[in-house]
Amino acid sequence: MKKLAVVALGGNALLRGNQRGNAEEQLDNVAATLENLVYLVKEGYDVIISHGNGPQVGNLLMQYDAGDEKYDIPQFPLDVAVSMTQGSIGYMIERSLRNILRKYNLKKDIITMVTQVVVDKNDPAFQNPTKRVGKIYTKEQADELNKANGWVFKEEVKTDGGWRRVVPSPMPKDVMNTESVEEMAREGKIVITVGGGGVPVYIDDDGDVQPTEAVIDKDAASAVLGEKVKADEFYILTDVPFVSINYKKPNEEQIEFLNYADTVKHMDNGMFAEGSMAPKIKACLRFIEGGGDKSVITEATKLEDRSYGTKITMEYED
Repeated sequence: MKKLAVVALGGNALLRGNQRGNAEEQLDNVAATLENLVYLVKEGYDVIISHGNGPQVGNLLMQYDAGDEKYDIPQFPLDVAVSMTQGSIGYMIERSLRNILRKYNLKKDIITMVTQVVVDKNDPAFQNPTKRVGKIYTKEQADELNKANGWVFKEEVKTDGGWRRVVPSPMPKDVMNTESVEEMAREGKIVITVGGGGVPVYIDDDGDVQPTEAVIDKDAASAVLGEKVKADEFYILTDVPFVSINYKKPNEEQIEFLNYADTVKHMDNGMFAEGSMAPKIKACLRFIEGGGDKSVITEATKLEDRSYGTKITMEYED
């Protein structure tokens, strides 16, 4: 049986630096990132792709707000905004990937799914918003938006400053339609799913599916997905080639190999910031706990070069 890989594309796969985020910029960024996935297809992997949507859903929410204020256009709730960005981003990924595969004479069906992800309606995350969405603001701008809209902001940790809106980010409990996702992937189709962490829903006391105002961490949802489809490997593509310990300190060290126990030890020692690397590490650990062979965190353009990337396994590789 072919190996199955879940590949989670970070936000920089679509929107980088101080770009405005128009369609042309995002399509160019997507194409550049997807070029690096070709080698997995050539190596014979079955592939499932997930992606972030933080900047896009944040921008969509701002468009809602502007339309409501200026033209009295009704706003849609956050779960609908997530589904809309799942569809639009999935479309861009699918179209770009079809063109890239054709360039290499590779033929694959590519399927984009709008996916619902189940959370606990009593998750404590609803009392402590942490998920960053939208653009980076100055402190003054953030204060004005907080006063005008009641939005909650937190300071950025991976940039030279600025503030971003935060919303609740409950932990995913289940991903819908995973049997169908696995079946299609094992048949050789490339499936794009759990975009933006999936549309957050919960199951009420009557067993009905209900929406909730939240954004799920895409790496956490991807890890749950990987467990459900029994994937072999889990890749998180981000903007750094390695995970570091003692980050931004004189004794900073890039790590290429980690086993499960040492990763947990570093996590407990506070080596990974909650606003940046910690969610990725937690997702990698969850995937390994669920039976996955290997988790890899690496920079998007370095995926094909196996000398890059932090590889996390249950035990150290020989």
